Amino acid sequence: MKNKIILTLLFFASILQAQEQKESYSFSLKQAIEHAIQNNYSVLNANRDIEAAKQKKWETTTIGLPQINGAVGYQNNFKLQTNIIDFGGVPTALTFGTKHNMNASATLSQLIFDGSYLVGLQSAKTYLKISENAKVKTAQEIKEIVINSYGNVLLADESILILQKNKGILEKTLSDTKEIYKNGLIEEENVEQLQITLSSINSSLENVKRQKTIANDMMKLLLGINLDKELKLTDKLDNLTQSNVDLAILKEEFNVTNNIDYQIGQNLQTSKELLLKLEKSKALPSLGAAVNFGYNSFANEFNFLNQDQKWFNYSNLGINLNVPIFSSFGRSSRTQQAKIALEQSKTQLTETEQKLKLQFEKARSDYEFSLEQLTTSKNNLNLAERIENKNQIKFTEGLASSFDLTKAQEQLYSAQQNYLQAMLDVINKKATLEKLINKN
Repeated sequence: MKNKIILTLLFFASILQAQEQKESYSFSLKQAIEHAIQNNYSVLNANRDIEAAKQKKWETTTIGLPQINGAVGYQNNFKLQTNIIDFGGVPTALTFGTKHNMNASATLSQLIFDGSYLVGLQSAKTYLKISENAKVKTAQEIKEIVINSYGNVLLADESILILQKNKGILEKTLSDTKEIYKNGLIEEENVEQLQITLSSINSSLENVKRQKTIANDMMKLLLGINLDKELKLTDKLDNLTQSNVDLAILKEEFNVTNNIDYQIGQNLQTSKELLLKLEKSKALPSLGAAVNFGYNSFANEFNFLNQDQKWFNYSNLGINLNVPIFSSFGRSSRTQQAKIALEQSKTQLTETEQKLKLQFEKARSDYEFSLEQLTTSKNNLNLAERIENKNQIKFTEGLASSFDLTKAQEQLYSAQQNYLQAMLDVINKKATLEKLINKN
């Protein structure tokens, strides 16, 4: 019995422990992009916009489909109207009607022709396309931001490793220097200079750790993950940089029609063309038809639910033709405004095309420069490491001052950060270039 109780307690303890464990996520950059495009908050709303546009399209379509409406009316004439009728010169007051009246009817209506309706159908299709393009643009922007944020987290990781390594080396150098100072072989100033450098390293290390926390939370937000969940990024900055070195992309031609901003500009122009058509269509006649079916019943007592109550049916067919004749030039004014708006959209599309071409040239130049900087910063890092190593040896042997060593260390630390930033720039600049040419 005792063993059963212990096993039960262990079972519940394991359940509680499992519940307390935080849900964790692990992503490569590719997986992070795919997850964000499915779960990012802006993407989710963009999907809802498309669904709303589909419903709007169907709503517009139904205007031209048969419409059936039913109506039931009841009237209680608690005081019947009195009318005066002249019988041979003698005015006589008579009351007509019944105290209770009820009517039930159904109307079938059909729009036969309306130019505005035809334009409305085209507009609904364009509206749907605009929503779809907005989703594509949102997905492209989210992808670029995810790449940038992913790189920022990796940059913080690498910076922490480098700073910890530098801190360890500096602490050993400081410890050795203190022993040499105790033996009276060097001045106290050498120790103090190293302490200043170590203090700066510690401050930078703590700052980068805080930046990593913020960058990691930003990444969770982009992925649509709660901030209290754990997130691990599996790619490494160096490997990611090498996979983004692509000289072939620099030779690709820019087709502006593939760019989503240009496509959105085309949609804007199409919408203005439809607006012009709409204003012109208002000068056309509209034609509709309706068929009515109904029953009336009259009684002085409310007995409409009785089986022997008499109901009188009626029906009619109506056709309505509306012909616009003269609007005091109001329609003409609205048409001219629509023409002006169309010309403005054409100018905006031309401007968008020129801007995109300029952005492409800049993005390609920036990416090419980032590749050059990657090579340069790597060479500079190798040189800075050699210089710092030589000054470290000279300082140990008493051939260099602490100022010389500090200068070499600061140069090394700067070269390390420049190289990390150069790797990140290659990733980010390529993402910008790919977004412009719409490359997946």
